[in-house]
Amino acid sequence: MRRVLIIGNSGAGKSTLARRLGERLGLPVIHLDVLFWKPGWVESDDDEFRRRVAAALAAPAWVCDGNFGGSWDLRMPLADTIVWVDQPRWLCLFRAIRRVFQYREGERPDMAAGCRETIDLKFYRFIWTYDRQVRPKLEAALAHHGGHARIVRLRSDREIEAFLAEA
Repeated sequence: MRRVLIIGNSGAGKSTLARRLGERLGLPVIHLDVLFWKPGWVESDDDEFRRRVAAALAAPAWVCDGNFGGSWDLRMPLADTIVWVDQPRWLCLFRAIRRVFQYREGERPDMAAGCRETIDLKFYRFIWTYDRQVRPKLEAALAHHGGHARIVRLRSDREIEAFLAEA
């Protein structure tokens, strides 16, 4: 594994897995949230974001985590391994809400500077409707852009730990 893409619902554990896998493999970690968000939760425009993603992925090896379906076409073809963290939505929602309290005194290490966790009903709705709204698009993108890569689907924390132990 030299170019690992980690995808899945928000709160599923993508960033934590990316950090741990990067340490285990000795690879740099690219958090797409850092590339996309500007201070105060200001979004980058699409062209700017895609340029940042393309520049980051030009490195010879990496672990990259994040949703951002608008960049799947850039990321999936370059990955040799695609890890889909496919946790239950209730767990993802719980973890996203828990982060608000966990990082109330500071910022997440995998988030852009100036983006503090807040209660965000729109974000929680995204998590809850992920299976209906995003999953079909993700599956289509995997079929179109990911056929060359090893695809690993992790459905529980136990499977994540087993995957890390084998890495």
